[in-house]
Amino acid sequence: MPSTLTERPAPVTAATARDAAAPKRRTRVFALAEARWAGASLVLFLIALSLQLTGAPAGAWGPLYALTYLTGGWEPGWAGVKALRDKTLDVDLLMVVAAIGAAAIGQVMDGALLIVIFATSGALEALATARTQDAVRGLLDLAPATATRLGDGGREETVATADLAVGDTLRIRPGERVGADGRVLAGASEVDQATITGEPLPVAKQTGDEVFAGTLNGTGALRVKVERDASDSVIARIVAMVEEASETKAPTQLFIEKVEQRYSLGMVAATLAVFAIPLGFGADLTSSLLRAMTFMIVASPCAVVLATMPPLLSAIANAGRHGVLVKSAVVMERLGQVDTVALDKTGTLTEGTPRVTDIRPLAGSDLSDDALLALAAAAEHPSEHPLARAIVGAARTRGLDVPEVRDFDSAPGTGVTATVDGAAVAVGAPARLLGGATDARSARAAALAEELENDGRTTVLVEREGIPVGILGVADRLRPDAAATVTALRALTGTAPMLVTGDNPRAAARLAAEVGIGDVRAGLLPQDKVTAVREQESAGRKVLVIGDGVNDAPALAAAHTGIAMGRAGSDLALETADAVIVRDELATVPKVIALSRAARRLVVQNLVIAGVFISGLVVWDLVASLPLPLGVLGHEGSTVIVGLNGLRLLRDAAWKRAGAEAVR
Repeated sequence: MPSTLTERPAPVTAATARDAAAPKRRTRVFALAEARWAGASLVLFLIALSLQLTGAPAGAWGPLYALTYLTGGWEPGWAGVKALRDKTLDVDLLMVVAAIGAAAIGQVMDGALLIVIFATSGALEALATARTQDAVRGLLDLAPATATRLGDGGREETVATADLAVGDTLRIRPGERVGADGRVLAGASEVDQATITGEPLPVAKQTGDEVFAGTLNGTGALRVKVERDASDSVIARIVAMVEEASETKAPTQLFIEKVEQRYSLGMVAATLAVFAIPLGFGADLTSSLLRAMTFMIVASPCAVVLATMPPLLSAIANAGRHGVLVKSAVVMERLGQVDTVALDKTGTLTEGTPRVTDIRPLAGSDLSDDALLALAAAAEHPSEHPLARAIVGAARTRGLDVPEVRDFDSAPGTGVTATVDGAAVAVGAPARLLGGATDARSARAAALAEELENDGRTTVLVEREGIPVGILGVADRLRPDAAATVTALRALTGTAPMLVTGDNPRAAARLAAEVGIGDVRAGLLPQDKVTAVREQESAGRKVLVIGDGVNDAPALAAAHTGIAMGRAGSDLALETADAVIVRDELATVPKVIALSRAARRLVVQNLVIAGVFISGLVVWDLVASLPLPLGVLGHEGSTVIVGLNGLRLLRDAAWKRAGAEAVR
């Protein structure tokens, strides 16, 4: 009797198999010394500030501020001292000196706040670095720890994959991960190799085909000859490429950090001169020290630092509210610099889930679209193949009643067979089921399948009692906002985006034509994507890579900036990327680029404001005698002004303006 499609066990996908096979290794926040010191500094500061504001005596909050300086400042101070050994002077050390100088003239709370800000920033940077390293190490967990090796006479033995040698023969059972890169000697199956190539559907494998370590075998059994050592497998090379790209990527700096050496040296030299020169002309020690401390306060780069950070941090917060996680201020600044975009296909421009796009009953079958789909769904219902899930999902979406089946059987690489309403039904690959048949109906089925495949579809033939009755076309669905995003990116960067994908050239070309991309690079392995990115960067381009899979991670790391799709993105891609689109809304990419450019414009405005204030106060202190309270007021006032100016990007109006700029 007919029955409406009901719930069935969750399929075992590559992601679930990976998660079950290998626990995630993530560094905990307070496992890092930087985070512990920053946390202690923050707690001590908040307690001291509360006591000070409630009127407690200085003896109660003074020691707490001193501990704040010690816990939060010793690491950047020590790093600065080590930098001095290399004859360099960084802003971290300058900030510690400025904080101590502030305390020396009574501005204890201001100095402590500066220490807390810098300690927290250092802790966040250390955490981001540790999490990326976790993801890189965890990638190797995709490859199984052991494999079944066949010895003389077919004897099986379980060995560590690290001990496999070129020439060994492995048995890969259904549902197991492939233990090494190799070539199929015998057997047929479908292997999910999305982690390597990004292809949305499992790939049929038979004798002579190549398989990769870490990919997931389907329902068939394979005998595989090992062709590469574990250290030279594709998955190991992905790890090596990510690590290499992370280490060799040119160090990035915020705009203000590019002049930190000159500013730091100049400020130290000027402070010493302000102190020493009056002494040389007979001034007393106290007044000279007070003038020098005042000079240090008014010339300290607090306003300059805040000129840079609030606009970028505000832009980060605004982007976060709209579904884009930007990992640092450096990344937010870099996003506005990109002039070339490279997009992955599966899971980026597309949704990453195959769906039925065409239902074509053959003439003479007497089947409607719904009847053909119901027949195929009935036969495929017990199967866990992604194509089967797509067909069953389409029937469920249409609310079709699907007959129950008997005698279900699955042939890896060919398809499934079952008895539906007393008739033998087969559903599978047209080339395998037709087997070279030349009758008129088979010829029409083959021609229709070829037509759909030329349009980038994966085709499925449905037979009833050995006679072809229809063809289904399955494809990964394009994201609704993909074409508009490509147009906006072209307008923002002045260069047409390029498509870099591991999928087959026909599917890539069809999708590229739909969204308006002319530069298509298909059939790429991870190292090929890195090569494509480096070719662009060697030509002077600043490349933004957008992807979602393990196979995209090396390109994400090698690019000027990388953005990962968050909903279905792999752990490695999410950790390697500089930013993550949390809600998978591709249209947010041009908006966040436009927001970054707005932040950079505000940074320039703030630097002008800070420069005017600092110059005015410094001249006052040098030419006349700037009272310390006025110096502190002017310094803090400029800091507040540039801070508030930068916070303008927190408003939703800033995001709307960025969206308008992106579509111009």
